[in-house]
Amino acid sequence: MRASINVTEHEQLIRHGYEAFNAREIETALAGMHPDVDWPNAWEGGRVVGRAAVRDYWSRQFSAISSIVEPESFTPEPDGSMTVEVHQVVRDAHTGELLWAALTDGGPPTIWTNRSRCRGSTFEG
Repeated sequence: MRASINVTEHEQLIRHGYEAFNAREIETALAGMHPDVDWPNAWEGGRVVGRAAVRDYWSRQFSAISSIVEPESFTPEPDGSMTVEVHQVVRDAHTGELLWAALTDGGPPTIWTNRSRCRGSTFEG
């Protein structure tokens, strides 16, 4: 496993993770994550640590809400992490009712920010 990853590879790795998340391909998304991933639990609050904890969190989340998260921009940070700005739309998983969407007319923020760090050829949020 390589010790470092360049910015383009970092962005591609993260984009692939979001694509898998949006397709609900949990195992594919998890495969790109470091085994000790430290992931924000934006839905319930707090953080989850490790692939199994992320899998459990997403399973709970996907049973209640359906969110689509699209990366909008990537900014490399001096510490080696990558700040990713994303656009998110959240719907009720059962009814499809729109629960939250980024608005541009003074509503909720249009972009959420997440910082990701690559470790070898894996990433964590």
